[in-house]
Amino acid sequence: MNLAAEAAWPRDRLDADYTARLTCSEADFHRIVGDYARLSAAALALPGARSGLVYDPVSGEALDLFGTVPGEARPCFVFIHGGYWRALSRGASAFMAPMLAARGIACAVPDYTLAPAVSLTEITRQCRAALAWLWQNADSLGIDRGRIVVGGSSAGGHLAAAVAAGGWQAAAGLPPQPLHGLMPVSGLFELAPLASSHVQDWMRLTPAEVAGLSPLRHLPAAPLPAVVALAEAETPGFHRQSAAYAAAIGAPVLEVPGRNHFDVILDWTDPDSAMSRRLLALLQASVA
Repeated sequence: MNLAAEAAWPRDRLDADYTARLTCSEADFHRIVGDYARLSAAALALPGARSGLVYDPVSGEALDLFGTVPGEARPCFVFIHGGYWRALSRGASAFMAPMLAARGIACAVPDYTLAPAVSLTEITRQCRAALAWLWQNADSLGIDRGRIVVGGSSAGGHLAAAVAAGGWQAAAGLPPQPLHGLMPVSGLFELAPLASSHVQDWMRLTPAEVAGLSPLRHLPAAPLPAVVALAEAETPGFHRQSAAYAAAIGAPVLEVPGRNHFDVILDWTDPDSAMSRRLLALLQASVA
């Protein structure tokens, strides 16, 4: 499957294939995003929740951390929010933290500067900096640096895969594979089609960014347990992207029936959902 070749397709087809809002009604979209915020606000009431921890002095960007306990080193799920790199925030992205905390798992939710204020190069740098900060400060934060799993939704799925990509870790003082697992949801792994679609109107992707920041062209440097998830109702472009990336990294695809692009990640609030079972299995798996 050559996703880069899609860049030559007609603009109207690419726009339809990569418009996530087509997967639900306007009313459902606003209700779901409201649920993000409502459930994330509740997470801030968790014992020991810490908000606004600056992970990157250059940008001043911060993250929220949930579910840690003094004297323990807990597995940690790092969730990177979506919003096509230009919307949402950590304040509406911690809805899975209570489910994880109840099972002895920490959750870190970083912000990143939104486009078009900064480039995708800078957004990616910030997300990698968040992972490096968590890994390097794991002892004082109450995190087991050997059990960090990164995930994200939509654009956040791209950023999670960019964090898992090889080639940047040594410069950040990390081992070649600092992660324990990866779970992108409805992600974007080849940027060439996006650079020929409506997304380019606000992302202004350069040829160098398409080449350098497409996770399909920069796979993890070492084997990494992973699950590639997406909603059944995704538009065709998201289905092609997930299938191609899963095949490239040798990961299973979890297609969640009855869910759309936006509500699929709310399944992480239910410990018995397929989404939660797969995530918990990654977090709790034995370290190789």
